[in-house]
Amino acid sequence: MTEQTEQTEQTEQTEQTEQTEQTEQTEQTEQTEPTVQTEPTVQTEPTVQSEPQAVVVPPQPSAPDEDPAPAPARKNRRVLNAALRWTAAVVVFAAAGAGTAYGIQSMKRTDVPGLATQSDGRWDYPTLVRPPLPSGSPGPFAEDNTAGAHYADLRELVLPAPRGAVQDEKLRGKDGWLATKDFLAEFAPGSARDDLRQEIVDDGLRHIAARGWTTPDGTRTRVYLLQFGTAEVVDQLFSQEAPIDGPRQQVRGADGSVFDTDFPAEAHDHNVNYSVYLEERPHGAEQTRQGYLSAGDVLAVILQSRKGAAKAVPFRQTVALQSELLG
Repeated sequence: MTEQTEQTEQTEQTEQTEQTEQTEQTEQTEQTEPTVQTEPTVQTEPTVQSEPQAVVVPPQPSAPDEDPAPAPARKNRRVLNAALRWTAAVVVFAAAGAGTAYGIQSMKRTDVPGLATQSDGRWDYPTLVRPPLPSGSPGPFAEDNTAGAHYADLRELVLPAPRGAVQDEKLRGKDGWLATKDFLAEFAPGSARDDLRQEIVDDGLRHIAARGWTTPDGTRTRVYLLQFGTAEVVDQLFSQEAPIDGPRQQVRGADGSVFDTDFPAEAHDHNVNYSVYLEERPHGAEQTRQGYLSAGDVLAVILQSRKGAAKAVPFRQTVALQSELLG
């Protein structure tokens, strides 16, 4: 009994000891757990990451009297935008200027306002206006006008004098119609002039309208429009009086006129036939240019004389404009 009692007591002591140790371990565990759990909650990371945090820290409000931080960027953008706008403007104006220059270069001088009369010798003619046709009358080159008749007033079809010129009152005639003898007086006397007188009478000359003037440089211009019954008559007379080898009629005081091969073909209406002549050198005190136009039922004779030399530019201009009125 004693041995069993001692064993029982030892067993009980052992169990108490184990329970005591477990209790102590549990208390130690409970005491240490808060210490272990608090480690993740300690905010030590910001201390380690303090340097890169400057990128994400929101900007502090600046004082009212200080410029905001983005101001230099906006200023630079304004400067850049202004530079781009000016560059674009320069490009646009350059393109427009080039287009305008090309446009002007491709146009004829007479098509550009202010350039119709320049120092190249052109005269300042007034604006040309064709006289109105009678009601129901066709133009001279209309398909149904087989006679090529000019139904407009012939006196209104004579080229007007340029500005600054002095008009020759003798060529006004009576009521605007010039006598045949006054026209024939332009040519040297002789058998050729007599033949011309007879021819125009036989061909049924109806009217002669004329105009003459002298410009400040001394050039004398005379324009004669002879109207007949049909274009066929004029074509025949034109071929006789204005062949390519030289005019049949020599102007008084002139001699040795030949066809002007330098005359530009575009300087006349396409409906009008032309022959132009230039007095060869040596010539007298004056040089004379002659032009003949066959335009429907009208034969036009244009004469220009000038002391020294008759200039080509005003003569060609005069022929072209008279041709335009008749075309």
